[in-house]
Amino acid sequence: MLVVSGARFADHLTPPGHPESPERADVLEAVAARARARGAEVTAPRAATREELLRVHTAPHVDAIEATRGHALMIDADTFTSPDSADVALLAAGAAVQAVEAVLVPGERPHRAAVALVRPPGHHAESRRAMGFCFYNNVAVAAAHARARGVARVAVLDYDVHHGNGTQEMFYADSSVLYVSTHQFPFYPGTGAATETGEKEGRGFTVNLPIEAGATDGDYVRVFELGVLPVLEEFGPGLLLISAGFDAHELDPLAQMRMTSAGFAWVTSALREMADRVCDGRVVLVTEGGYALSALGESLDLALTALAGDATVHAPAAMRPPTGRGDRSLAALAAAQAGRWHGL
Repeated sequence: MLVVSGARFADHLTPPGHPESPERADVLEAVAARARARGAEVTAPRAATREELLRVHTAPHVDAIEATRGHALMIDADTFTSPDSADVALLAAGAAVQAVEAVLVPGERPHRAAVALVRPPGHHAESRRAMGFCFYNNVAVAAAHARARGVARVAVLDYDVHHGNGTQEMFYADSSVLYVSTHQFPFYPGTGAATETGEKEGRGFTVNLPIEAGATDGDYVRVFELGVLPVLEEFGPGLLLISAGFDAHELDPLAQMRMTSAGFAWVTSALREMADRVCDGRVVLVTEGGYALSALGESLDLALTALAGDATVHAPAAMRPPTGRGDRSLAALAAAQAGRWHGL
């Protein structure tokens, strides 16, 4: 497994008390070091190119982020720059592209999977604006790069507790990129209802599974086994991208879910197994949120071990049982996507 990580991600500074803190970069670096000790290859990130960014972002947006270089500014109530933020954001997007390139090497691939341990996160960044701690949409840049490299169908699975409004917006009319999201709802940023299913050629290829606050590991297992995995398998992607946020953890200060680290291990392992069956094991994980530092580190350790193919990392007995919230999410999905996905 290739892990893209680097100390430069600590150079994006946020105001004191901000949840997307530089200390998150310290956690990511420690996770990378432990992955290296288990045999992963760890490499430093490179900056995304303007061409790579412009596949999903407008030129005025890229220019606006570039103009913040050297300045400490407030973009919105949640999103702040420091003098190095523009450069660090380029590294976050570039790391996601590097991870995609690692698993698309033709012939005998040297990497089973790849991981981009990055900050700032990306899935709230829309084509024309930064928001929600995010400047460039890292996973969307990676998906567009895969399409440019000839991958006919790309799937993005987002298990961050917040809906990835930016990723949805960028591919809402595109049938070649499937966007599937599990998220607390109603919640920030206000998008992600099951009825948001895409438009034009992309109708049906946005799949939202809104889940009520208080959902447990067991609810997520139900949602994945009966909703997420059947849709992904039917779509048949050539590459699976995971927008991996760990803020649905029971310890996270920004949400009200009851996932555990064991639950994240199960989810990632299930996605790993699906990728083995459907897309020749091509899977890339890109970090998003997760603001309880100890939970972030533990969940990432287990997720990366699962991604590497260790089926023993999760212990279902340690996961909390379902509450019915997952079943209500599945019912909303089935109603919204009636006639589109046969496995539902």
